[in-house]
Amino acid sequence: MSADRSAHYDDPISPATAAGVPVGKVPKKLRTRHVMMITLGGIIGSSLFVGSGNVIRSVGPAAVLSYLIGGLLVFLAMRMLGEMAASRPSVGSFMEYARVGLGDWAGYFVGWLYWYFWVGVIAFEAVVGGSILTGWFPSVPDWVFSVILLLVFTGTNLISVRSFGEVEFWLASIKVAAILVFLAVGALFAFGLWPNASFSVPNLWNAGGFAPNGWWAVIDGVAIVIFSYFGTEIAVMAAAESEDPARGIHQATVTVIWRILFFFVGAVLVIVTVVPWNQLPDPQQKAPFAYIFGVFGLPGADLVMSAVILTAVCSVLNSGLYSAARMFSSLAGKGLAPAIVAKKSRAGVPTVAVIASTLGGYAAVLVNFLAPESGIFAFIMNSAGLVALFVYVFIAATQMRLRSRMTVQERKDLALKMWLHPWLGVLVIVAVAGIVVVMLVSGDSGRTQVWTSLVAVAALAVFWPLVARKLKRGVGSEAHSVQRAARP
Repeated sequence: MSADRSAHYDDPISPATAAGVPVGKVPKKLRTRHVMMITLGGIIGSSLFVGSGNVIRSVGPAAVLSYLIGGLLVFLAMRMLGEMAASRPSVGSFMEYARVGLGDWAGYFVGWLYWYFWVGVIAFEAVVGGSILTGWFPSVPDWVFSVILLLVFTGTNLISVRSFGEVEFWLASIKVAAILVFLAVGALFAFGLWPNASFSVPNLWNAGGFAPNGWWAVIDGVAIVIFSYFGTEIAVMAAAESEDPARGIHQATVTVIWRILFFFVGAVLVIVTVVPWNQLPDPQQKAPFAYIFGVFGLPGADLVMSAVILTAVCSVLNSGLYSAARMFSSLAGKGLAPAIVAKKSRAGVPTVAVIASTLGGYAAVLVNFLAPESGIFAFIMNSAGLVALFVYVFIAATQMRLRSRMTVQERKDLALKMWLHPWLGVLVIVAVAGIVVVMLVSGDSGRTQVWTSLVAVAALAVFWPLVARKLKRGVGSEAHSVQRAARP
């Protein structure tokens, strides 16, 4: 199927059809509070609670700018995604828009890469969660806890989208509450209004200056922090399965900049203000949040933060499994993956896609247990390293293409509109190219992620001719046929 024969941007699509639910079935949807909390806490994970320490140690107090610049790029990408999603809610999200706007090849590549990324994240979070629990219960091997976590969150995702939303609501609530306490106490501490605290704002410039490692380190830091924000798009995917998709999508895309400023930039600003940046311990030994809570003098800081980090790990595992399964099912619904993957339960859950998305997690646990030095696990994680950047490029290119196809009236009728079209879209693409260049010249870690990610792309390219041939013969899945039949 060529881009010319793809659905038009303004084709009507019902929420049930968007979710790939058989006609006549009305599964329970996510409520507004579920979407709101997924929107607030969906991107808060161990990358903030632990990974922020690595960024601060390499950049200094100017790490605040790294998070700010990276957040701006994500905000622009989300705004473009919001423009498309508000007009055409779809669980397949940017994969579906890329397919419609650029052609089946674009949907194939971005969809499979996105699924592959989350399968790797599911594996990683399962291993990390198992290791945290083994720290609490040393007599139990970490692989046992990893398998238990995979089974638990596979179960919550298989029951219904509502059960996923309910679990994510409470997990995200814990993360949000922890950061709110952190920000409130941190502000009081920095201004000397907390017991045994003194005015510590000068820590921003006293330890070698605001950018002690130079301004290039700030740009280098952007290449690291950009991946901390990946997952923001889950809120848009979840909103498509909510009781009020338009409201959920608008909420997810419009408020993203405030979430980034408040939770990420605000938290990093507290850390570098409360203590000199060069006094932070190695995150592998002590997470920055746990260290700062200890500085506040709060009792049981280590145990509390360890529990919060475990909550964050479980939240990412839960939401990662949700997004991986929905993307995999959407791929199958368009004939871009095996048709069986599109099958759904009476509750509208893509059961085959959920189970298939956990297999990578079990494999990773097995590899990590039997051959931890094999490098296979590291390759999987590195080879998905550029997926976030690929997704942002596809979102920008698709939005510009779809907007160019619209009539003047269609542009006026947009419920959510990207500003300064097409220039901000071009800016996103140029910025992503710049980040890739920075990764190539910054060190071995960045170069490894670039080249291993290209290997994953090359592997997909090998199978694309087979998929394209199947599409040309008109061989699609049952879900694809249902969606075509639903159109007038």
